[in-house]
Amino acid sequence: MDQPTDASIQAVAALDEPTRRRLYEHVVGEPAPVSREQAAAALGVPRTTAAFHLDKLAEEGLLTVVFERRTGRTGPGAGRPAKLYRRSDREIGVSFPERQYDVAGRLLAAAMEDAETSGGSPRRALERRAREYGESAGRAARTHPGTPLAEVLQAHGFEPRRNGAAFDLANCPFKALAAEHTDLVCNMTLHLLGGLLDGLGGTGLQAVLEPQPAHCCVRLTPAQKS
Repeated sequence: MDQPTDASIQAVAALDEPTRRRLYEHVVGEPAPVSREQAAAALGVPRTTAAFHLDKLAEEGLLTVVFERRTGRTGPGAGRPAKLYRRSDREIGVSFPERQYDVAGRLLAAAMEDAETSGGSPRRALERRAREYGESAGRAARTHPGTPLAEVLQAHGFEPRRNGAAFDLANCPFKALAAEHTDLVCNMTLHLLGGLLDGLGGTGLQAVLEPQPAHCCVRLTPAQKS
């Protein structure tokens, strides 16, 4: 829900090239940002080769570029700042099927903080946080009019399968957690998807708990008319 899988795969694939992988490992192993010249000397490769691969790593978000003057001089005549590289703050994870444990962790942590502050029920706080998260995601999806619901659900890792007027969800992004804490996590997922539908608006669907083997515990079914 945070980082598109395609972008993660592309970033990881960038490390498949041996020289690029060695350069990445060298940069992240150094306590201070590394220059092109330093990296080239450390690996015994031409400076142009090091520069090409370092810039590719930066382009994929694996490294961050910073500019510093290393002469200690400032002002006119101090020279241009050197282009340096350090590990980026970006976190990259790829899993198949897709998992979203970071989302669950943030929701659970926020719910615990809410409950401690208010003295209320942690479960109710988690339900509220999950629904708010889902509503926010649904509103974000509405900024791209015409995006099919199935595409939105797929982007969130649920692997939707049309079943008549309903949707079965073939993947649970929180599977390992749901296996150990079924009631808590399935209820969180229910409220998250309910919020997503509310945020999208006009889907005519509702989220309901209907566990099926090898599926998410939640299904999306036609909303009952009041």
